[in-house]
Amino acid sequence: MSEAPRTEDPRRPDTRRAPSVVLVNTGDGKGKSTAAMGMVMRSVARGWKVAVVQFIKSGKWKVGEEKIGLQLGVAWDTGGDGFSWDSEDLDHSAELSRKTWEIGKHRIGAGRHRLVVLDEITYPINWGWIDVEEVVEALTNRPSGVNVVVTGRDAPAPLIEIADTVTEMRPVKHAYDQGIRAIRGIDF
Repeated sequence: MSEAPRTEDPRRPDTRRAPSVVLVNTGDGKGKSTAAMGMVMRSVARGWKVAVVQFIKSGKWKVGEEKIGLQLGVAWDTGGDGFSWDSEDLDHSAELSRKTWEIGKHRIGAGRHRLVVLDEITYPINWGWIDVEEVVEALTNRPSGVNVVVTGRDAPAPLIEIADTVTEMRPVKHAYDQGIRAIRGIDF
């Protein structure tokens, strides 16, 4: 019995292996960081060196993904001081963001990690604390084997333009809107 001839799908482009990609998880819905953490787990399972750089969460927060990430050997940098609306000193918050960006830029440029997550970096970019063009330059000129995931609402157009994959999370329904508080193990 002979095989049926293969026909190429004209709607699909020819594919190639890329040395690395930039992914952006943005939008108003829940799941941007959660999706990035899924990639962290997948990458660790493949034996990759992984780094997570968090721009909003503070070291005081006890989140499950950090706990397990550290146990699995993920380099974890938490440089924020919490939600901006809770900040008593926005100049200090801005300085923390700039210092955290320097860590992120170094993690990318050093080329030691095959995956670097810049968690919630869109916020300090949109607030003018970090220059979007500097971020774009670091992502565009990254070493060839470094994949980067950017998360946060309202991803700026220059980031979307250079990204290989952009996913917009859209809220349909959320437990918080029904008065249900965040649940340890589900939300953090």
